[in-house]
Amino acid sequence: MLEKIISGGQTGADRAALDVALKFRIDHGGWIPKGRLTESGPLAVKYLLAEMPTQDYRERTRQNIIDSHGTLIVSRGKLTGGSKLTESFARVMGRPLCCIDLLDTEEFEAAVILKSFVLENAIETLNVAGPRLSRQPLIYQDVKTILEVLLYLLFLDTGKDRDMKARLPLEPFAPAFPGTIGAAVDLIRHDLPLETRIFIARMEPKDIHMLYFTFLDYIRSRVGFDTENQALLIACRSGMGDVEATIEDGVMEILKQLKQDLETDHILRVVK
Repeated sequence: MLEKIISGGQTGADRAALDVALKFRIDHGGWIPKGRLTESGPLAVKYLLAEMPTQDYRERTRQNIIDSHGTLIVSRGKLTGGSKLTESFARVMGRPLCCIDLLDTEEFEAAVILKSFVLENAIETLNVAGPRLSRQPLIYQDVKTILEVLLYLLFLDTGKDRDMKARLPLEPFAPAFPGTIGAAVDLIRHDLPLETRIFIARMEPKDIHMLYFTFLDYIRSRVGFDTENQALLIACRSGMGDVEATIEDGVMEILKQLKQDLETDHILRVVK
């Protein structure tokens, strides 16, 4: 099962992979050139990448291939520059490699191909590479979509989707759309039966993707995202510090805060 996602931290494909890992609380990492170099400036410290002793991009590319069980390269068209170098290094070193050209393959099909690659090669640490944002402006969203669909497909394979869906509220509810993350958390918390609240509180943080895929449609509808609750979306973007965060990103932020809130009073603690 996929346990960790790494990349070189560059804008575009690399950054999308790291953001998906952060969103789903998957371990992440990788190597980045000395000075945390990227085309948009030094990489933010929230990304837990290690600095190489050199600013040579080729060295970090090689090291990320070595430190992973397999490498994914996503592109739109023929590989060039760093992506081509990544392909060459992986082939020379005989490491598992999955190259996806989105001019020939749509995103869902790409995720299915990637799932087979991950399972067939028993990949626990996946290295993700591809063009930087200045060369292919759509690549960030492409990679983000592929990886999120991959995680959903892997979740379905666990067979836990039916058990999780049984924990959703069954009673109809009247529309009452919140304008803040806190209000959204309170609303959903009120909907959930005690058993479900305790279950969420006790979940391991790394399993939050199970909540996301199960609760996504329910939360979208419940908080009014599907009817364009712009006030809440703006609040989510502000809280996340990301003006381009999507509704789906907002759902995850609400879930994370819901879990944190429930952990404060729904977990029995042993007092000596």
